[in-house]
Amino acid sequence: MTKILLVEDEVSIRGFLKINLIRNEFEVIEAGTGEEGIEKAIKEKPSIAILDVMLPGIDGFQVCEKLRLEYPEMGIIMLTAKGQDMDKIMGLEYGADDYILKPFNPIEVVLRVKALLRRVGNVNSNKDKLINGPFIIDLYSKKLLKNHVEIDVTPKEYALIKLFIENPNKGFSRDELLDLVWGYSYFGDSKLIDVNIRRLRAKIEENSSEPKYIETIWGVGYRWKILK
Repeated sequence: MTKILLVEDEVSIRGFLKINLIRNEFEVIEAGTGEEGIEKAIKEKPSIAILDVMLPGIDGFQVCEKLRLEYPEMGIIMLTAKGQDMDKIMGLEYGADDYILKPFNPIEVVLRVKALLRRVGNVNSNKDKLINGPFIIDLYSKKLLKNHVEIDVTPKEYALIKLFIENPNKGFSRDELLDLVWGYSYFGDSKLIDVNIRRLRAKIEENSSEPKYIETIWGVGYRWKILK
């Protein structure tokens, strides 16, 4: 059974989220503070963490940052107050894969969890590698290497570069990337793409301000340049 870590200090919200996740056959590990959430993550090794931003003690951003550093393969979803755009941006910068605005429908949370799991998990049946220029994507271990040195990427960054390398020189709009990487059940906006592209460029480009791999198509989106 897939483990979900739910870090939320409001008991009522945590309760109805837990009920809906259990109904969908997830095992839920609860925590009411950031410190407790980190302890539970270390002990239980969940596949997905759902983190409220406003937590007593260590806030959700700090928890997100620590979990992303320690468990790069873990999927992370942030819960933020409606209209708090800065919370969304900060969450993504700290390593979150997705965010959900409060108030929310618990069914939406379940759909987001399932969509994220599809990206985080189980491509183990295909053990081939994708090779493009200095880059190697190991489809079995879900690792990205450049010049045979592993680059630490989040599940969403991995999905983005995999899509790009599989489709060199193909232009993708931001909406297409949202659909292909975040899944049909994602209800977000295009700024999510720009934040993740910026993070990915910082990791793979020699100079992220003058990218030679991920090219911006102004007014449209992005594409992966054909490497010679």
